[in-house]
Amino acid sequence: MSWIILLLAGLLEVAWAIGLKQSAGFTKLWPSVFTAVTMAASIALLGLALRELPLGTAYAVWTGIGTVGTVIVGIMLLGEPAGLLRLVSIGLIVAGIIGLKVLTPA
Repeated sequence: MSWIILLLAGLLEVAWAIGLKQSAGFTKLWPSVFTAVTMAASIALLGLALRELPLGTAYAVWTGIGTVGTVIVGIMLLGEPAGLLRLVSIGLIVAGIIGLKVLTPA
């Protein structure tokens, strides 16, 4: 269950990163509120996952999910570049996330 909670925390990290972009430096009310709520929820879920998972693993996976998800959203919705080396780099992050999951009991 802690891995599912961690996955949700990572997905919320993607959500708040998108909200942060949409808030225009916290100058737009509702995107700013969305960002603050999803940040708090993401951190809270990370804290719950840390009850059973090692700190280094959970934090690395959480940030990895956030990084990969945010890059994918940036490419697909915001027109950011999807060059080969960028995609390979994202693949390496995914490989690291999988490696940490496989090598961590719980």
